[in-house]
Amino acid sequence: MSICNKNIPDNMLLTKNIICKKNYGLNILKVIPRSLHRKTIGLSYNKIPFFGNDIWTLYELSWLNNKGLPQVSIGKIVFDSSSKNLIDSKSFKLYLHSFIQTKFDTWSDLRNILEHNLSICVKSKVSVSLFRLNEIKVQSINHFRGYCIDEQDIEVEDYNFNSSYLLGATSNKIVTETLISHLFKSNCPITNNSDCGSIMIYYTGFSINYESLLRYLISFRNQKEFHEQCVERIFNDILHFCCPEKLTVYVRYTRRGGIDINPWRSNVPFSPVCLRLVRQ
Repeated sequence: MSICNKNIPDNMLLTKNIICKKNYGLNILKVIPRSLHRKTIGLSYNKIPFFGNDIWTLYELSWLNNKGLPQVSIGKIVFDSSSKNLIDSKSFKLYLHSFIQTKFDTWSDLRNILEHNLSICVKSKVSVSLFRLNEIKVQSINHFRGYCIDEQDIEVEDYNFNSSYLLGATSNKIVTETLISHLFKSNCPITNNSDCGSIMIYYTGFSINYESLLRYLISFRNQKEFHEQCVERIFNDILHFCCPEKLTVYVRYTRRGGIDINPWRSNVPFSPVCLRLVRQ
């Protein structure tokens, strides 16, 4: 049976038609408490088995300099997974849109405003970086490194979430490996829009059966959860059913509305390379 996020505030902007404002304001941003979803997967505030970040890339960021000349930038925002709240993505897009006709004396002024307002909303330090286009013009298309499990010769008929695919999915052999799948898909719990991405799972522990893992990941196909929530569910399920000593789960999603969201969770030191995958 598909598990839907039923703990979504009624005032979420994703459900409403909004007239975009011309001036930025903290009141535009809406938040989602991380605790709501974590409770549904059996996590309490004092027993979070991971740390990590949510890395957002902004491709449509624009504003005016102090002479009224339009400016453009590629932005990167890093939210810590220990922050109290998530930012509602639609409210964030509206928030960014409100900068289009707003003047700033310097790029640093804009960055400081973003960091200040987002940090207030999520109740944790947020890091914002702004890049000029010529700084990243040589950025190449990259690929996750690891073994891709997508070519399993299996027949799939059920696309509803089912964590029991991981039950008994390990052997007695201890391995360290990185597994990749590009078939991952979930859905926005508000709009039901598809969220597609590539997932990397690094672990040390009992070998996980590739077919079982792929069926588990495919079972998210009708699942309605936010990007960050899916990654935390996957991490928690693998940790619970497969008991790896070391585990990292990293998903790079395709962009929607000029933003791609790339969460990772780990119980070991991990420095994600902010590589741009072929679908990004």
